[in-house]
Amino acid sequence: MTSKLSMNVNMNVIKTVIQTRMELWVNPNPGQQKRVRSKRHRLNLRMKAVAAVQEKPEKCTADELHYVRVPNTDWRLALWRYLPSRHNAMTSRKHHPLLLLTGVGTNAVGYDLSPQASFARYMSSEGFDTWILEVRGAGLSVKGLESFQRLSKSSQASIVGNVPMLEDIQRELDLFLHSDWDFDQLLKDDLPLVVDYVRTLSSPSDGKLFAIGHSMGGILLYAMLSLCGFEGRDSHFAAVTTLASSLDYSSSKSSLKLLLPLADPAVALNIPSIPIGALLAAMHPLASRPPFLLSWLNSQISAQDMMLPELFDKLVLNNFCTVPAKLLLQLTTAFQSTGLRDRSGTLFYKDHLHKSNVPILALAGDRDLICPPEAVYGIAYSCSSST
Repeated sequence: MTSKLSMNVNMNVIKTVIQTRMELWVNPNPGQQKRVRSKRHRLNLRMKAVAAVQEKPEKCTADELHYVRVPNTDWRLALWRYLPSRHNAMTSRKHHPLLLLTGVGTNAVGYDLSPQASFARYMSSEGFDTWILEVRGAGLSVKGLESFQRLSKSSQASIVGNVPMLEDIQRELDLFLHSDWDFDQLLKDDLPLVVDYVRTLSSPSDGKLFAIGHSMGGILLYAMLSLCGFEGRDSHFAAVTTLASSLDYSSSKSSLKLLLPLADPAVALNIPSIPIGALLAAMHPLASRPPFLLSWLNSQISAQDMMLPELFDKLVLNNFCTVPAKLLLQLTTAFQSTGLRDRSGTLFYKDHLHKSNVPILALAGDRDLICPPEAVYGIAYSCSSST
């Protein structure tokens, strides 16, 4: 389960800090610009992507919904796009687009709960071409052409009784039975493809973008910087911000340590995935209504009194998804002393983070039970030479 960022500070302060750090960018020289444009031209020729969906499903509150097909798979990744001109015509467009990454088992809803509580809309109103990635298995990402066609029709079917509900049930069942990807696939297959797609459509002058990742989204950013540093290649990030993320939770008192003993039995029983979204929705009445038998679950998602009750309900009932057992199993390595490692067990991501020269802003919540501040402090030492 991922945690909602729990900070005992004003959210406007967080937004201002992130925005200020993200404006610290450097103009490339003319030679660099020429190489970037040449690479982008070649990328345009070979990019295989699905165009923006004209009729978005009702649940998509972005200005545009894009799909990117992952080569050699049946997956089409959903990208929610918020155009800066749509929200504040008086604000100048920023030089870099912004990519938002969600936590494990969550979708784009957490970044856009309502018009008045939307980080994505706020950043687009400040001039950022803002994108939210939903990795495979999350939100509106789909597997197979048939699923994609059903989703394209869902906006029209939304007025017909229970059709969308039946579609959602079928989709969740398919995900439960066929979730077979791990962290490395998200890192090496999905994320680079989406970064290239955003760079192509947003066309930043230096070919780079800003990225903000919450929970696993931040872990993906750390791992990407580490992997690129290890391989000596460009990550195409101008700067990144992580929210409640770490590559090494071993020294912290993270509440997720209580779930680690369940990992091995899950593998032994060949359980393909954990339907976190369905489980939380089923348990939510017991956590939010008298006699509050499961009220302790609420603090795992958000610190008490950090959210309006109606927004918290919407978050719990709409933001969580099914998570593959393989993904969870690889993430459990972040609780070992060596930190998160790759599928082979030979590459330790925190060991190469210092090789990156990309500026990093790491934020922690003082009441976050899943990623306590000490977990973030630890990873800060690993990348201190790159910040």
